[in-house]
Amino acid sequence: MSDPFPDFEVVPAVDMQDGEVVQLVQGERGTEKRYGDPVAAAERWVDAGAETLHLVDLDGAFEGERGNADAVEAVVEAVDVPVQLGGGIRTADDATDLLDRGVERVILGTAAVENPDLVAEISEGYPGRVMVSLDARDGEVVVSGWTEGTGLDPAEAASRYEELGAGSILFTDVDVEGKQEGVQTEVTRRVVEAVDVPVVASGGVASLDDVRALRDAGAAAVVVGTALYEGAFTLAAAMRV
Repeated sequence: MSDPFPDFEVVPAVDMQDGEVVQLVQGERGTEKRYGDPVAAAERWVDAGAETLHLVDLDGAFEGERGNADAVEAVVEAVDVPVQLGGGIRTADDATDLLDRGVERVILGTAAVENPDLVAEISEGYPGRVMVSLDARDGEVVVSGWTEGTGLDPAEAASRYEELGAGSILFTDVDVEGKQEGVQTEVTRRVVEAVDVPVVASGGVASLDDVRALRDAGAAAVVVGTALYEGAFTLAAAMRV
């Protein structure tokens, strides 16, 4: 199984709500700022040098049903880089359908917490192509759009999902997500040290120093959203890190 991130990568986020690119603050609906057409955004990042794209169907994440399927399909068809997708993927059929349609990695969050065996089931047929999303607030994994605590420690949970076949972990620090105030690396480092699979860090990146800090904490890649859309730094500058 090849390493999806042989070199440290900066992965632009294309979060979609109602068919448009948006960025939320702390995952709260109603805080969104809109950035236009998903295909245009995806092509812009690929043209700027992105080697992977991070797609999130926010309507799917909140409602449990994929609400931006057409936009996702359009992005997958428009770009020639690997795409990882999360939001509303609740069943093995959902996941395998997306993988068969050209999505490189499916991201399971709430579904993986509620039904860990789902990770093993999908991974058996598609080794390495399940990314488990662990979102932590105050050191505890949270689900359902970050509204419910689980009592799970993120490092312990990451290790458990690796054993079930997860090919990578997406770790989001909800405490800093979308605030543009910088990152905290302590929990990220603990998650990295708990597993052998790549850990992709997300949440709070506001500067190139934040990108460096997450790289130095051992992250294989970092997902960046608001900072790129708001022009805090360019993708090219982040990739030079």
